[in-house]
Amino acid sequence: MTGDMERLRLLITVMTYPHPKQSHEEVVCTAGVTEAGEWIRLFPVDYRYRPKWQRFHKYQWVEVDVGPCGYKSDTRKESREPRLDSIRLIGEPLPSANKWQARREIIDRLPHYTLNQLEQLNQQEKVSLGIVRPARILDLEISPADRDWPAKYLESLKQLRLFGDPPLPLRKIPFEFRYVFECEDDAKPRRALITDWELGMLYLHEEARLGSEEAAAESVKKKFFGEICREDKDTRFFVGTVFPHNTWIVVGTFWPPKIREHQLKLFD
Repeated sequence: MTGDMERLRLLITVMTYPHPKQSHEEVVCTAGVTEAGEWIRLFPVDYRYRPKWQRFHKYQWVEVDVGPCGYKSDTRKESREPRLDSIRLIGEPLPSANKWQARREIIDRLPHYTLNQLEQLNQQEKVSLGIVRPARILDLEISPADRDWPAKYLESLKQLRLFGDPPLPLRKIPFEFRYVFECEDDAKPRRALITDWELGMLYLHEEARLGSEEAAAESVKKKFFGEICREDKDTRFFVGTVFPHNTWIVVGTFWPPKIREHQLKLFD
């Protein structure tokens, strides 16, 4: 890591499903917001290889030393490289009680955009993280995916097995899941890949429980579309771009219950 270090306090809001990386056993793309409401991406984070006292959860405050992104070609404004041994957890994750009040006090104050607006900000200011509040969520599409990790990653894992402890098992999810949704300023529906940690873990749990890949995928759809996107939920997407491309994907979902106008005063 090069450059000056700074210590940040972040509320973790994004954790993606792990994937292997050539220079690491595996990484989890992690993001959160500072106390000033600024988005920060932490990469790389070898989450499952962290000691238990450093394994943060979503909606938990952490402190961490960060420096400039280690990839010079990654010019996204939010990207930082964390010093992993500096991670310190602060308290317990914010609860979902009282209509997610503790979480909403932070998330509701952050800017919300359409995907068109974020694409423009990306071109103008290299913005690569944000919140989208869809006007309408139409579907959750399921499509087959490659069953194995790319060959370059498998070769990297093979090398790691030769020179160190064996990596933790990491299943490749055999499906891709995409939200289909409309924004206020879009004439056509958008489709965005979902890489949320919770979706991947839910799929693995349901496959083990049901004994069927197809049934597990449908169970994920029932949860993420039938429950998270219900009419009584105030659903938003945490979105980010894929490096080195500028494709926007859904990296997390925020889905508190809707509250009535007079209840909003509780959060002022």
